[in-house]
Amino acid sequence: MQSTVHENVALSRFELQLGEEALAAVYYRTEGDVVILVHTEVPFEYSGQGIATSLADAIFPILRSRGQKIVPQCAFMSRYMAKHPELNELLDG
Repeated sequence: MQSTVHENVALSRFELQLGEEALAAVYYRTEGDVVILVHTEVPFEYSGQGIATSLADAIFPILRSRGQKIVPQCAFMSRYMAKHPELNELLDG
């Protein structure tokens, strides 16, 4: 399993390859320098293994390094940010 999260700009998502055919992803859209996290998707057979958390752990430093603000519309990302107050500076608004 690949452990590196990469951004697929063409599909507006961050991806984590889980196997030959399985992929976890965080979908987003951008409005200027604001990244709106709209959906986190982990295949059912991989649920409960901390994969969505691994995605979040990887993408927030990327967005911070770019100076981008975040709007977490995705329920998972909203909960993640609530548990990590050190990310509050990234919230837009």
